[in-house]
Formats: sequence, structure tokens, C-alpha cells
Amino acid sequence: QVQLVESGGGLVQAGGSLRLSCAASGSIFSIHAMGWYRQAPGKQRELVAAISSGDSTNYADSVKGRFTISRDNAQNTVYLQMNSLKFEDTAVYYCNARITKYSGGRYVTSDYWGQGTQVTVSS
Repeated sequence: QVQLVESGGGLVQAGGSLRLSCAASGSIFSIHAMGWYRQAPGKQRELVAAISSGDSTNYADSVKGRFTISRDNAQNTVYLQMNSLKFEDTAVYYCNARITKYSGGRYVTSDYWGQGTQVTVSS
């Protein structure tokens, strides 16, 4: 089994900062791209930031210059540093990772999701 566990959400005032973490565990052979998505009430889930296994990054236009994604491959963890938070950043944030696991004598690559962590920015 593979699990993604997020932490670091909470309530913050506009202009403040939060750091989200997402740790992958289980029968992991390798982790490829990792990313953060968010979903606000009544809206579709959207990509916030992604990082490849080679540390290439891309960001949604709405967060460029304010958010930074990084990863620690030794810890199987991805981070999202969020600065200058705005009210419109309020959402449930989900971690996503494409992971190859070794199971039953074969390698299987799948996308995994965390349970989500609430980020609320008060104006």
C-alpha cells in the first residue's frame, strides 16, 4: 500500500504564510512527479504547483511569485511554501504523486492522492 499524508494547513490572515508538507510511505520503488492541487467550494480542483523528479517546477499563474514547491527525495516528501496569502487562496489543498511500487512481483505506476488539508485565509 502507498499513502500520502498531508500536514500544515490552517487559518491565517491575509498576507501571512503557511507551509504544507506531504509525506509518501509504503511499498515505494520510485516517485516521479509530485504536485499540489486545490479545490475551493463550488469550484473544480485545479493544479497549484508541480515538481518533476528532476526538480523542474511549474506553477499556476495565480500563485507565481508567492508559492514555492520543493521536494526531499530522501524523505519522500513534497512541500508547498505559501507566502503573501490571499483570501482567494482559501481551499482544500491536495497532494498528488505519481509513484511506482513493487507489488506481487511486478512494478506498477499509479497516481496517488492525499486526504486534503484545509487552508483558510481571512481577509
